[in-house]
Amino acid sequence: MECADLILNNPELFKPLMKLIFKENTALSHKAAWVFEFVCAQDLGLLEQHLNDFTTSLMKVKDDSAIRPVAKVCLFLVENNYRQNPCTRDSVLNDDHKEAITEACFNWLITKGKVAPKAYAMTCLYLLGKDFDWIHPELRLVLEKDYAQQSAGYKAKARHIMEALNAKT
Repeated sequence: MECADLILNNPELFKPLMKLIFKENTALSHKAAWVFEFVCAQDLGLLEQHLNDFTTSLMKVKDDSAIRPVAKVCLFLVENNYRQNPCTRDSVLNDDHKEAITEACFNWLITKGKVAPKAYAMTCLYLLGKDFDWIHPELRLVLEKDYAQQSAGYKAKARHIMEALNAKT
């Protein structure tokens, strides 16, 4: 939290923090990602001018410990984008940002990894499916295919998303 406060009080440090996350094979990337999550939870607006860099770099994150906070920030962005009241939005995602987040989320969902990023990815994809018709059918297929061999946490989130998908149709 001290590092997050440092970034929040010195916004010029935000971009260097973000660069640390996307550096490959560094021991600091997952620590930077945790700080990044805390910063974005407090002030998502700091990410607005860096959305292109953030979304184009999502696929570079390979460390499970860094993927979780990065996926959570994607969830912050997507939830913010689909808020009922557009006047309260801190940032707006364009189609390129949405497509990059969609690609990363499907990747996190179908590869072996921890449950938390998969749960965040499910929610992101469900929301992004409001703009891209092809996402919901693909999300349904992935959830149905992987359901039996996944953990209880995954199954609980998948059931929730499947209920939402079924209610929509």
